[in-house]
Amino acid sequence: MNATPLRPAARRGLADEAADRVREAIFGGHFPPGSPLREVDLAASLGISRGSVREGLALLEREGLVRSGWHRPTTVVEVTATDVEEVYTVRAALDRLAALTARAKAAPGDLADLDGLLTAMADEVGAGADGPRLLALDIAFHDRIYAAAGNRRLTEAWQAVRSQVFLFQLQRITLGHEHYQSRVVAEHRELAALLRDGDPGELARVAEDHVDSARRSLLTGLG
Repeated sequence: MNATPLRPAARRGLADEAADRVREAIFGGHFPPGSPLREVDLAASLGISRGSVREGLALLEREGLVRSGWHRPTTVVEVTATDVEEVYTVRAALDRLAALTARAKAAPGDLADLDGLLTAMADEVGAGADGPRLLALDIAFHDRIYAAAGNRRLTEAWQAVRSQVFLFQLQRITLGHEHYQSRVVAEHRELAALLRDGDPGELARVAEDHVDSARRSLLTGLG
């Protein structure tokens, strides 16, 4: 019996690289919400083909970072009140479960990593860090909680909304950087303390309040 013929595997890599570079630029604040992302310009900047850029943008669209349409330019998504309500409602449920699971399963190394991120956050605040750098540490802190929880499907659910959370939080900072900067270290320090030896009920409440505070702040900024 002859083997089923298979088409040669397509080489991949440049599309993922394009997605990574454009995502970094979005998260760095270089492409604010609503900004057009022109294939020809991106291809020239990255030194790759428009086809690879197009595939990379399709990956970012699946992450919820960019939006495209027939005969319409691809743009970074604009943050709406509806988007905020939907994403932060999902995030609150995920963060609550991640925190409670990590509370039960975190290893000493996980807690040490969180302490290290807290120190880095405090250092950045003290140095007057810009929003994107501080936010990257914020998101890394939550990544560490999900990793400590050790639940693959829970982590995958977080990854499905992570890019949108980053973009929405970046918009929150743009609209009210001082408010974010004044709260970020204290809020995460409280979470770290409760993850170490706090009451689970209090941890669940604080994890949800942390997300709800961000939601309210962003909605206020959006007007």
